[in-house]
Amino acid sequence: MKYILVVGDGMADMPVTGLGGQTPLEALAGENMAKVGGGELYRFRSCPEGLPPGSDVAFLSLFGNDAKTCYTGRSPLEAAGLNARLDPGDVCFRVNLVSVQDGKMVSHNGHNVTGEQARGRMEALLGDEIFAGLARGMRFAVTDTFRHVAVLPGGAAQYALTAPHDIAGEDIAPYLPANARLRALMERSMQVLSAHDTANCAWFWGAGTAARLLNFEHTFGKKGFVATAVPLVKGIARLMGMCAPDLPFATGLLDTDYAGKARAVADALDSGYDFAVLHVEAPDEASHEGSLADKMEAIRRIDRLALAPLLERAGDFRLMLMPDHYTLLSTRTHDATPVPVAVYDSRNAGRARPFTERLCANEPVLERSDALMRALFRAG
Repeated sequence: MKYILVVGDGMADMPVTGLGGQTPLEALAGENMAKVGGGELYRFRSCPEGLPPGSDVAFLSLFGNDAKTCYTGRSPLEAAGLNARLDPGDVCFRVNLVSVQDGKMVSHNGHNVTGEQARGRMEALLGDEIFAGLARGMRFAVTDTFRHVAVLPGGAAQYALTAPHDIAGEDIAPYLPANARLRALMERSMQVLSAHDTANCAWFWGAGTAARLLNFEHTFGKKGFVATAVPLVKGIARLMGMCAPDLPFATGLLDTDYAGKARAVADALDSGYDFAVLHVEAPDEASHEGSLADKMEAIRRIDRLALAPLLERAGDFRLMLMPDHYTLLSTRTHDATPVPVAVYDSRNAGRARPFTERLCANEPVLERSDALMRALFRAG
């Protein structure tokens, strides 16, 4: 028996006015998602009360960790995904390249800045004498995306920082950090990058210290593989002993190679892994940008290009489909509502039903952190 988890990041939503009061999942009614919707139905509280709703908390929970006891912040998990060293007592920060115009947060991801442009922005900052002086002692993990990480050795302290995707369209002044050093770094970054309309600010957030997570195989008896473009998800997987390779065709955006991820999952299962995850970030990014069209297209591609080939595989398998959390187009940020979950069993496929938030609305909520994986693995 093989097990597959397909996560459309942030694809759950509330009814959208532009869709006649339907959610994107309801409006699309994807054919392959409907096949999964014909199976077992659940809801899962991926973001426990008292913790910030987001993929960091959600994926800790999805993979069976008690986020209330092991969550130390987002950036240490991302650091593991970028192979950045994090020693005891170090504080890690997520650094987004964001776009600020007229003092407002207009894009949490620098309008999807990537490649040499993304690296060039960070290199310009690290090469600036004043910025480098303010950052003295920090270690930076620079990527070719808007996502970067900074580690402050021996800096264990509390930092009140705001996620940039939580203040889309708002003035940034009230959300600049009280910590003088971080505030100065962010203000200097805007000066250095002032000639650019996009990706013109380095935004520090998600502070945390090293985390201790479960070993997935020891906990559930399954050898795991994760196909994702997102350092956060890679980091959680790697800290739990799962394989999460860097996939050159995975971008974390709408243009990611959905079919390539499906092939990677299928190849992993065929080569000895028991459990494989296909994670698509694109619906979440589209929601943060407030783009209904891109969110719809991302979900459509998950259905046609990722799910379809996985549902056609030979042999016995169980496939779970879900978002990690809600991301609302109306607010352009996350919501902690329990998420819909469906499980397809190749040995006992039910009659197709469109997979939607409404389909699962009356199902019981799985509250225990290990309940989701137990629900997937129980019939094996």
